Amino acid sequence: MLSKLYSYGLTGLEAYPVTIEVDVAQGLPATTIVGLPDNAIRESRERVRAAIRNSGYQFSPQKITVNLAPADIKKEGPSFDLAMALGILSATQQIEIHNLGQHIILGELSLDGNIQPVNGILSIAMAVKQTSFRGLIVPHQNAREAAIVHDIPIYPIKNLKQVVHFLQNPDSLAPQPRLPYSAFTDTHFYDVDFSEVKGQLSIKRGLEIAAAGGHNVLLIGPPGSGKTMLAKRLPTILPDMSLQECLETTQIHSITGLNGTNGLLTHRPFRAPHHTSSNIALTGGGSLPKPGEISLAHHGVLFLDELPEFNRNALETLRQPLEDKFINISRALKSIQFPANFLLVGAMNSCLCGHLGNPRVPCRCSSTQIQRYRSRISGPLLDRIDIHLDVPVVNFPELNTSTPAETSAQIKKRVNRARAIQLERFQGLETTANAQMSHKQVRKFCMLGKEENDLLKTAMTELNFSARAYDKILKVSRTIADLAVTDEIKAEHLAETIQYRSLDRDFFA
Repeated sequence: MLSKLYSYGLTGLEAYPVTIEVDVAQGLPATTIVGLPDNAIRESRERVRAAIRNSGYQFSPQKITVNLAPADIKKEGPSFDLAMALGILSATQQIEIHNLGQHIILGELSLDGNIQPVNGILSIAMAVKQTSFRGLIVPHQNAREAAIVHDIPIYPIKNLKQVVHFLQNPDSLAPQPRLPYSAFTDTHFYDVDFSEVKGQLSIKRGLEIAAAGGHNVLLIGPPGSGKTMLAKRLPTILPDMSLQECLETTQIHSITGLNGTNGLLTHRPFRAPHHTSSNIALTGGGSLPKPGEISLAHHGVLFLDELPEFNRNALETLRQPLEDKFINISRALKSIQFPANFLLVGAMNSCLCGHLGNPRVPCRCSSTQIQRYRSRISGPLLDRIDIHLDVPVVNFPELNTSTPAETSAQIKKRVNRARAIQLERFQGLETTANAQMSHKQVRKFCMLGKEENDLLKTAMTELNFSARAYDKILKVSRTIADLAVTDEIKAEHLAETIQYRSLDRDFFA
């Protein structure tokens, strides 16, 4: 006998429909799964067999064939377990369900028949709402995330027997309640704050500018100066995420299994991969491409500590996504695009030994060693970093002060005000922050007076800045002017920006 059910699979961030056909016929007992299954799906034969038996049903000793269509797309993951089990029970006439093909069914089976959560529920729910199916049956751990998408009933289930009962008695289970956006935003918080950072006022100012304009930043200083501490607190002053940004970020974390059971991800992600990370770990990839760290940091912060210690090839792969805000992963059969709109924060020592500029410990490096160490970061990559901040060692009086420092909330107010100015400026455009301005937009929105133009000309000539650095200087100056709530970029804004290109001067002097 033949039974037919429906589920969904994932390729990149996109969900596609999968038809699950189960045929039971006379012959030698065997279970065959066809339709390009991966190893996790092949192993589902044992999970499904044990789950059916431990749920009080019989696993028929017959020839069972399971087909996952379309047959030309590689299927992966255990999310088809539940649908296959229901298909077998229906095909062997152990259950009679007339509406079996009216729902999308997802879930991984435990050996005892309980349902385990699966990845990518948000992407699937967004795809299913465009169809005529009556509802989406999901593991109860995934229900909160799936319910973010309205216009499609979400039915949370805990085990195989419960879903059989629900399909036979549709009124026995109520859909997952819809939660407003505020229900998610009220639950997030940061356990760090800028008020915990002693001293470093100039560095806080630089990070405030970076947050206000979405500018990439590089922290340079000796060990123990607080570079990591400062970087970890940058997300606390970034503007709150819009609903669209939350959905995009949640989608990425969902397909990688990092979203948990909280539902909508409403705080900006902070990713800090180790310097031994490979190209694929950073940018994404694999035989079945998955997002890398740059996509997991989408709409958040990617922190690369010990930047010169990263593999040179891995760093160079960041150049394209830093410009385009997405990464293309190309394989023989398919090309997948992942979003990668992140704020890059790098941290490095000032020299190989780390003590150049440290008043307490003398530097042991020669000028050649210092240049060789810094040249591990290529000029083109350095050009894509808008702000360079020299982080000094904090002295004892600053560490021991009882004077309260500014909180993240206070800094964030100024950042939000500057972002509001930018949103008004770029209304109707895809650009949302100064750092994203195109060359044409820079010419339009970063006009200079004669005094400011002469200052920039002198800086470009004397300090040998590149053409890309020229645009970066104008963008950062525009952000500083926005923080000062002024329409004009003034000489003091340019002067402050020029001091944030210190490493360029070292490279090209």
